[in-house]
Amino acid sequence: MSKDPGRSTSSSLRVLALLVAFVLVAAACGDSDDSESSDTASSDTTTAEAETTEAGASDATEAPAESAGGGAPRDFAALAAPSGEPMVIGMVNTEGPAGLNFPEIRTVAGSTVDYLNEHGGFGGRPVELEVCVADSSPESSQACAQELVGKNVEMVFLGLDLFPDYPTYDAAGVPLVGVLPLFPADFAAEALYLNGGNATLAAGITALAATEFEATNVAVVSADNPGANGSEASLLAALDAAGIAHRSIKGSDNETDAGFQGLVREALSEEPDLLISLYGDAGCIGMMRGRAALGSDIVTIAANTCAAGEVIEVAGDDADGWYFVGGGDQDDTAEFLAVKEAVAPAVDLAAEEVSLSDLGLGGLSHLMFFTMAVAANELADSGGEVTGQGIYDYAKANDAGTLRIFPEGGPLDCGAAAAYPSVCVFTVPIGTYAGDGQTMVVPGLEQLSVVDFLA
Repeated sequence: MSKDPGRSTSSSLRVLALLVAFVLVAAACGDSDDSESSDTASSDTTTAEAETTEAGASDATEAPAESAGGGAPRDFAALAAPSGEPMVIGMVNTEGPAGLNFPEIRTVAGSTVDYLNEHGGFGGRPVELEVCVADSSPESSQACAQELVGKNVEMVFLGLDLFPDYPTYDAAGVPLVGVLPLFPADFAAEALYLNGGNATLAAGITALAATEFEATNVAVVSADNPGANGSEASLLAALDAAGIAHRSIKGSDNETDAGFQGLVREALSEEPDLLISLYGDAGCIGMMRGRAALGSDIVTIAANTCAAGEVIEVAGDDADGWYFVGGGDQDDTAEFLAVKEAVAPAVDLAAEEVSLSDLGLGGLSHLMFFTMAVAANELADSGGEVTGQGIYDYAKANDAGTLRIFPEGGPLDCGAAAAYPSVCVFTVPIGTYAGDGQTMVVPGLEQLSVVDFLA
């Protein structure tokens, strides 16, 4: 499929609904620390000039190989500053329009690159980051593609670009890496997307319902707006493909507590095996309270926007019995600590105060840069030439089977689903409420496969 240049910004509502449903799935599991996030200014061009020093090897990584920087490929804290030829990497991000302004993606990218330029870079090469800001129009995306290609970037990361100009990048031989595919053209593009977006979320909900709860009949509750309706359509298609009967109940964007109780009461009226909520943010709290107020203990599945700290803090034990596609709190590991240190300057916090689950869309940046840095480090260790194309090809093939989403995500398996050739990860972690205001990843469901449930 080719990109439709006629897609207008009237798609914004649907895009935003996809983002709300998906962002924390993309960013993978959070941690147990509570914090407040804030944006800080960041330069559009980040460079590093440092000399290589010796660093110790790590024993906290799956891949035992020594990296070009002196440590294991995933043990960034042990890697020395890179000293090779700088690698120019481009990034496109949407900022400015009301409702489509995401500077946090850029600021987290900048601080992550700063960190990597002190810890191994990309396979021993420091990174120079060139950011081009799009305004949500096809023309601005095309201008960004032409600008970045003209700067001889070796690779482009798609922070949030509604209309990637795939033909320009293809013609210039510039590989693309993204996290959030939004439209059919994205799923079929010559690119690597590190998750399947709404398709993965819908398949994850369906996989959990079918394999863990053996549900044959479910109720789905969602708001009645263009974005929510798009998310619902993806879910209902996945449920149909799995042979799970469903009944859909619609509410408004801003229900009262009584309104949410009414939605839950209607959903439960035909005794479904479980409940699926597509509400996010405040709607998560309303649904949790509505279910609890009715005295129901029906298993409820939602995206892990409903596992965010600010939701659980308010809902408390009303979240008992809820399961979150995208995970929950995890104990800090060396990998989580590296990410916290990297993103801390972007949110103006000390590393120990950072909660990854509260980064919002900024989490897309650290996910992309760290994952591709691991690929670059492994490529360097294997004796391959560390270039943008080389890293892309290495990640796409993942012949060694060691690459997975950083810090604790699923393995890369690009092209495993023929209908989604650009998608590289087909597993999701499942979380649940654990009591005392905490969520947790369910043991045994750290990476639930969704391949068989993609519609």
